[in-house]
Amino acid sequence: MAEAFTAGVKPGGLTNDTEIRILLCYLIQSAAPLTRDAMQGALLEEQLVNYFEFVSALDELENQQLIQPTDQGYIITEKGAVVARTLADDLPRSVRESAIRAVIRIQSWVHKAAQNKARVEPDGDQWRVVCTIEDMGRDSFQLQLSMPDRMTAEMVKNRFIAQGSEVYSHLLNLLTQPAPKNRPPEAVL
Repeated sequence: MAEAFTAGVKPGGLTNDTEIRILLCYLIQSAAPLTRDAMQGALLEEQLVNYFEFVSALDELENQQLIQPTDQGYIITEKGAVVARTLADDLPRSVRESAIRAVIRIQSWVHKAAQNKARVEPDGDQWRVVCTIEDMGRDSFQLQLSMPDRMTAEMVKNRFIAQGSEVYSHLLNLLTQPAPKNRPPEAVL
């Protein structure tokens, strides 16, 4: 039964519920507000904690009023901040740094995904990737691409989310920079 609570944790990860609660206080104090999904994704991706231990520790912190849920995510309470300041150094530095890096990666992805949207749709025997950039609540850019299979379409979707602003910038530059050789003949104008 003990294996169920350590499964998925890499060597050097945390299996002690007290250490996991300290890590969560440290993360929330360092990068708040943090959503449950962002913390869960970061810590499980890095294999720093087990899912069941994570859920239990987060619930316990909320019950002890060390953290507080808000519409934007969890924030630390004064009591929780004291725990984070006092006990964070008891955790391995590599665990703290890995957790913070993972949370920042996920927060960055969520921010990009809010602006650079992409979805995959079936299109006959192919797949369509619809890429959109929103600005001030309106679509300012949309691009549709056909891909031969779902895996390639998902890859394009994820790359657009990560680099959509660069794609838009390069395309806009190509379309607006003067290039005399690409002008239509004067007779056509």
